[in-house]
Amino acid sequence: MTARLREVLHTAAADVPAYPVYEQALASARRHRRRTVLAAGAALVLVAVAGLVLPLAGTPAVDRAAGADAALPDRVGVPPFGSLHATDWPRLGPASVIFTGQAPGLMYGDEGSIITLVGADADRYRIIKGEIEAQAGGDTVLSPDGRLVAFRSVGLAPRVEIVDLVTGRSRTVSSGVPGTVLTGPAGWSPDGRALIVWDTVPANPERSAYRQMLSIVWLDGERRTRLADESEGLAWPAFAPDGARLAFQTGRTVTVTELDGRRLSSFTLAPETELAGKGAWSTDGRALTVTRRDGDSWSLRRVDPATGRDLGAIDTPAVSGVTAIRLLGWAADGSAWVVAYQPAPDAPGAFNAPLEMDQRLAYGNVGSVRVLALRRGAEAPTTLLTAPQDVVSIDVSNDVIHSGRTRDASPPHGVGPRFWYWGVLITVLVAGIAAYRNREGLALWLHNRRTRQARRLGGRSS
Repeated sequence: MTARLREVLHTAAADVPAYPVYEQALASARRHRRRTVLAAGAALVLVAVAGLVLPLAGTPAVDRAAGADAALPDRVGVPPFGSLHATDWPRLGPASVIFTGQAPGLMYGDEGSIITLVGADADRYRIIKGEIEAQAGGDTVLSPDGRLVAFRSVGLAPRVEIVDLVTGRSRTVSSGVPGTVLTGPAGWSPDGRALIVWDTVPANPERSAYRQMLSIVWLDGERRTRLADESEGLAWPAFAPDGARLAFQTGRTVTVTELDGRRLSSFTLAPETELAGKGAWSTDGRALTVTRRDGDSWSLRRVDPATGRDLGAIDTPAVSGVTAIRLLGWAADGSAWVVAYQPAPDAPGAFNAPLEMDQRLAYGNVGSVRVLALRRGAEAPTTLLTAPQDVVSIDVSNDVIHSGRTRDASPPHGVGPRFWYWGVLITVLVAGIAAYRNREGLALWLHNRRTRQARRLGGRSS
């Protein structure tokens, strides 16, 4: 190479801009880091959305016409861990059954109750977190059409909460009773527009005694009517089929009132009898039904709602070997649907002897429940629904009872959609945090990988 050529090449090289290797490497690493962070953020958003949609894809959406197919499942099971809540999407829609108990999976925290709801026409399960020892059919009640659930709300202030299973919205209602220390729902009017609410209030300034008050609360504007102010416990109010009258029991006395609180009659129950339950009125509204205990068996009888006069036994079979029975209502074929409370194996009480009803239904005394059909002229009850051990209370929607329909059930098992949602979300979140904390090493690894790929491609082309 001549000196002249060398000089020309040096001059040309000086005119060529130098490639900023270090600066470009840093810029490339920064780009990769930004892309990594953005990708991680996008992944988290996608997982959150997918967690709400994909795990629930197997859960059928609510069929608004499903009410026509509402039926009683022949069995229920404990809700799976990670079950959807009643306010989650997709909405449950009307329920056929709600139940509570003390089995594993039916309690949370410090003995709080898991209220389980079963769809009207399929085994779609939802849950609500309620207060300690919630009793479905007692202080946790399902509206006649199965759309609303009223229960004792969790919190410091006593209140009643209502969840709409179609919209997922919830609201609280109050009887307006001042100084209440405990409150809860007791029953629904036939049209679902009014709720019976009980309150426990101090009977003296020392709070050494308490009395119970019963009120009707209308949900459209929360108009309230006071029905009773008693020192004895209140049990199972029952609306007449036309919704114009209400019967309720305080101690050994049954009172019949109109919805404005005007008292129509009051009478004392015969020994070993109780107002039967929310289905106590006959279908024509002319008689009330009571349950009568004879040893260890329970049967149904009719009484005159004006005088309490015994109108005789109903020709339905007796139920034996239970702590008590509760009348849910009358099916289309004339059969009485009742809840039979099975005694717990280690229950301390002797249930073939006189005992207060609240003790008969206490958590420690009930082992499980069944729903039975007492058909006219039958020799024995027909079992409609069974429940696992330690499911101790249950309520059924009036629409299901009146239709008389039942269906084969297959309760869910394994884990529920919330488990998958949170499991996937937490996994991706942890991975995203790890990637961000090691972003520089990850960016350098990506840069080196790209460089190696470029060299391999360059080698192949040469």
